[in-house]
Amino acid sequence: MIEIDGSQQSGSGTIVRFAVGFAALCGEAIHLVNARARRPQPGLRPQHAAAVRACAELCGARLEGVAVGSRELVFRPAHAPHGGRYAWDIGTAGSATMLALGVLPLACLADAPVEARIGGGIFQDFAPSPFHLGHVLAPLLGRMGAAVRVELGRPGYVPAGAGLLDLRVAPAARGLAPLDLLDPGAAYAVRGVALASHLAERRVSERMAAACERRCAEQGLACAIERVEDTSASRPGAGLAIWAETSTGCRLGADRAGALRRSAESIGRQVADALLADLGAGASVDRHLADQLVLFAALARGTTRYRVPADSEHLRTNLWLAERFGARTRREGAVVEVEGLGLLPAAS
Repeated sequence: MIEIDGSQQSGSGTIVRFAVGFAALCGEAIHLVNARARRPQPGLRPQHAAAVRACAELCGARLEGVAVGSRELVFRPAHAPHGGRYAWDIGTAGSATMLALGVLPLACLADAPVEARIGGGIFQDFAPSPFHLGHVLAPLLGRMGAAVRVELGRPGYVPAGAGLLDLRVAPAARGLAPLDLLDPGAAYAVRGVALASHLAERRVSERMAAACERRCAEQGLACAIERVEDTSASRPGAGLAIWAETSTGCRLGADRAGALRRSAESIGRQVADALLADLGAGASVDRHLADQLVLFAALARGTTRYRVPADSEHLRTNLWLAERFGARTRREGAVVEVEGLGLLPAAS
């Protein structure tokens, strides 16, 4: 059994999700202690417990200690991840996109396609938007061999949640291929979505989009953002996401959720500034994709290389965790290298 101390590195829920993903795919039992020890509310929150249970359902794992507030758990996978249709509901405004990110590695190496409907919060701080997953991460996973589709079923916002996310994955038949993203290229085809629920009278989607487009244009970068007025959500809320493809096939994005006393114009400017900063740093991935890619690279055959815009606690944490399960990692300046384990799907 592999011992994981959740107080190390970031001390966050990232360690919980990624450790369980590695355990499921490597067929190793883990004993995780001090879960989320460095967060204001230590222990598992509803979204972390739901993510662990979802991974357990995919690989028949036996669980101990998986409850809200728990700081210690045991995860014992019984078999390789199985494909099929699944439904997981966090039951709160906990992030549905983070749950999707937690199960994605298992789905990419499952024995059959995976379809899942995930209920919870959709747009919130400290979690990727469904547009980032669908238009930034998913195309790169496609290059690695797994066909991934992420679709927004219904927006959901704090504090009620009640959003829906649909995830469809065709596994990589020969395992995940490595990525070589050392050349960032030049950005083009910047697109995005400005979505607002029950806020049409305040023109929130239009104001977010216009402010973002103006800021990008000031830096010589054309940006076309779709305005979406939603009435299906249970409460008002908003979110903005943009993404860019470069001449060398790199993908970078930025997003931000609406919040009380956070103006639509400030959201637009902040999202534009984040993407422009990452592009200006000469990076081939954005600040969030930099740590998201680590687990997939660690599972792939061969060595994945990419340039990050800056160091981050989550990036260091995920590299540390990948090494705990046998992958080799290296950092030299802005370049990250991950030598993967070369795992194959169960059907291979």
